[in-house]
Amino acid sequence: MANSATSRVLVVGGGIFGTTGALALARRGHDVELLDPGPLPHSDASSTDISKAIRMDYGADDFYMALMETAMDGWRVWNAEWEQPLFHETGFLLLTRDAMAPGGFEYESFRLLQTRGHRPERITAKSLAEHFPAWTRGGYTDGYFNPEAGWAESGEVVCQLQRTAVQLGVTIRENTRVAGLISPNGRIGGVNMTDGTSLEADAVVVAAGAWTAKLLPWLADRIHPVGQPVFHFRADPVPAFRPPQFVPWAADISRTGWYGFAALQDGTLKIANHGPGRRVDPDAPRQVDPQAEATFRRFLRDSLPALADAPVLATRLCLYADTWDGDFYLDRDPERPGLIVASGGSGHGFKFAPVLGDVIADAVEGIENPASIRFGWRPKGDAGHEEARHTEG
Repeated sequence: MANSATSRVLVVGGGIFGTTGALALARRGHDVELLDPGPLPHSDASSTDISKAIRMDYGADDFYMALMETAMDGWRVWNAEWEQPLFHETGFLLLTRDAMAPGGFEYESFRLLQTRGHRPERITAKSLAEHFPAWTRGGYTDGYFNPEAGWAESGEVVCQLQRTAVQLGVTIRENTRVAGLISPNGRIGGVNMTDGTSLEADAVVVAAGAWTAKLLPWLADRIHPVGQPVFHFRADPVPAFRPPQFVPWAADISRTGWYGFAALQDGTLKIANHGPGRRVDPDAPRQVDPQAEATFRRFLRDSLPALADAPVLATRLCLYADTWDGDFYLDRDPERPGLIVASGGSGHGFKFAPVLGDVIADAVEGIENPASIRFGWRPKGDAGHEEARHTEG
C-alpha cells in the first residue's frame, strides 16, 4: 500500500498493539478506524489490568535489550508529555536461589546490561535483607537490581494512548465485533461485522491478541491463546511493600515463573506465575484453576512470609497470544494482500509500546523495518527464543 494521506486503514483490536498501530498510522496521515468489542480498555484483553513490568532484562538476547533501550526512552518521553506519569521507574529486582552462572537467564541479563553500559547492582543474601527485607532470609542468595526499569499502569496507558489517537483523528468504534474479512479478487478490502454491516478499507490490521487465530484460522499453528494465573492480594502493612524497600521483582523466573509488583497505595499487590499455561478458548468463561491459590500460598510462605495469609482481592486468567518462538508477528500476510497481522505478544509485548506503532505502520506502508528480522512473517519452526518469554505481567 502506498503511503498516502487518503489511505484508509481498519485496525481490528484495541489492545496495546492495535492502539499504538492506529496512533502511528494517524501520525503519518492515514484515515484510521479502530474496532473493538469493548468497552475499552477491554477487561479481557491482556493489555489491561493494573500493571505491566517495564524492563530490558532478556538474558543474552541483544536484540530485545537494544529494542527495550529505545522503548525505555519512549516511556520517559510519554511520561513528560502526559498530565500524570503512568510509567514508574522504581527499578526491577531479579533474584535467584543459587549463584548466578553463565548460561542462566539472570547471569546473562546482568552481563549484557553491563556490556551495553548499564549499571545493574549485584544482590547478595546480605544486601537483600538490608534493602529488601520482605524477602525470606537466606532463601535467595544472588541476583541483581536494575534501576532502569519499573512498571506501567497498563489499563490507564491504553486509555491515554487512545485519547491521543482520537485527538489525531482516529475513529474508535467500541462494542462492535468483526465476523470476518472481505477479500474481493484475493485482496483484503475490509471487514464484515457480526451485525451484518461491512466496512471497506485499503488495508486491515488484525491486532486481535488471543482472538487472532479465531479470526485468522490459518495462523492457528503459529499463534494460540494461553491462560496464565494472576492474583491480587491485600498487603499489610502497606508501606512495607512499597518502593524503595519493595519493588517489581522476578524470583528464579526462568525456573519457577514467579514475578510480581509493589503494592499500590490502596494496598493491592499483584503476583503472577508465568509458566507453560494452558490452552484456552478466548470466548469461554475465564476461571483460574481452583488449585492455584494453594500454589501461590506455598510460594508466599517460602519467599514472602508476611504475605502468606494476605487476603485475596481478585484473581484473573490473563490470556497470552503465544507464538511458537516467543517473537511477535508484525508484518504483512504474504498470501493475502491488504492484510497486516500485529499479534503474538507472548506475554511480553506491552513493555515495547513506544516502538510497536512504527513497526506496525511500516508494515502497512511496505517499509522494511530493522525489527523485521524477528517480527517478520515466518512459518512455524522447530525452536524458539525462550528468553523472550520472560514476562511483563
